[in-house]
Formats: sequence, C-alpha cells, structure tokens
Amino acid sequence: MTSETPRAKVALVIGAGDSTGGAIAKRFAAGGYTACVTRRDAEKLQPLVQSIEAAGGKAVAFGSDARKEEQVIALWDRIEAEIGPVEVLVFNIGANVPSTVVDETARKYFKIWEMACFSGFLNGREAARRMSARGRGTVIFTGATAALRGAATFSAFAGAKHALRALSQSMARELGPKNVHVAHVVVDGSIDTEFIRTNFPEKYATKDQDGILNPEHIAENYWFLHNQPRDAWTYELDLRPWNERW
Repeated sequence: MTSETPRAKVALVIGAGDSTGGAIAKRFAAGGYTACVTRRDAEKLQPLVQSIEAAGGKAVAFGSDARKEEQVIALWDRIEAEIGPVEVLVFNIGANVPSTVVDETARKYFKIWEMACFSGFLNGREAARRMSARGRGTVIFTGATAALRGAATFSAFAGAKHALRALSQSMARELGPKNVHVAHVVVDGSIDTEFIRTNFPEKYATKDQDGILNPEHIAENYWFLHNQPRDAWTYELDLRPWNERW
C-alpha cells in the first residue's frame, strides 16, 4: 500500500506586489505555507517566486484578473485541485488613484470600485464557500485610511475602501461562528516602496526614524492575525507609524 502525499497548506495573496503583498507572501512561505501569488501579469511575479524559493519556501505564481468572476472561480478551483486547500486568503489590491470629484469619470470610478471592492467580494465569496465547509480558515482584507474617512480628491478610492470594510464586517459576523476568522487591516501611512521614495522624498527621508511603514512589519501582523487563538480574535487592526497623525 502507498500512502497519499500530504497536500500543501496554501496562503493565497491576491495582489502580491513588490512591497506589502510580496512581504506577506514571504512571511507565510517562511511559516510553511505554499504561497500562491497573483497579479494580472504572472511574469511580474517571478522575482518574488525566486526570492521565496531561494529562502527555502514554496511559491506559485498565477496570472489572474481579480475583477473577472470566471477567472476568480477558475483560480480557486485550480489551486485547491492541484496544490492544496487555501487556509489563508489575503486580499491586497489597492487602486489608490486620486482625482477631483468634478474631473472624475464614471469609467475610472467604476474601475476603482471593481479593483478595491468587487474583486474582494469575488475572492471572499470563494473563500467563504470552501472555508466554511471545512470549518476553518482565515480571510484578511487590506484596508486603508480611506476605509475610515474620505479625503479630498479620493472619492472613488474612499467609496471602494468603505465598501470593502463593510464587506469584511458582514463576512466576519457570518463566518466567525463557522470558525473562519475574517479580519480587516487599516494601513494608515506611507509604506516603504519605490513609489514613495521617488515621489515623496521628504516623507521617505523619515524612514530612518521609523516614519514610514516597513512591509515586513506589516506582514508580521498578518501572520499574527492568522495565528490568533479563537477565544481572542481581532476583527480590525490599525497599523501606522508612531508619528502618523490620525
């Protein structure tokens, strides 16, 4: 008789960019999970996959448009059939595109909502269907300051992030009794990225004083949320530098 090969535990990161999403994928891979990472262009994920593998972890890249229902369903079906059950979903798509409300177009407003909210629903629904049936799992949505208050020139982004927070609240209340932990993370402040370094050098200069968020430290908090005992789950976590005004 031959025993079946144990299936991998999967952490699925939707929107695994070069900063926060990539750091989250690395953290879960270091913790023994196969990091399944997605962007619309899978080729852009190869440096991340190589970095994870070089550190001894496992990662698989997928090209997928998180706004397209058929692609989302196909992604989840493929991962669970070929790799293993998704134990952790991290939804990390941003879509932070400022515009005055008088200049905002219906097309761009709708696209931002699709990226920052609707795609969260599609992936959250697929997670809920599978995790609730298994009686375990973690879903973490990346939020922003815009999820709590709308700033000038950010009407589209704020609307989408408010909606994502409402989605996560509803899911937490529905799925918590099924042993599925849903959490929303408010990332309030500039993150250590090439975009901030290039476009906001004065802000980036505060890095040495811990004035901007380190992606690895953000990732550590996602790992913490996933491993919380269920008698003390956190629904919402705020992450911001010590000197950030709020």
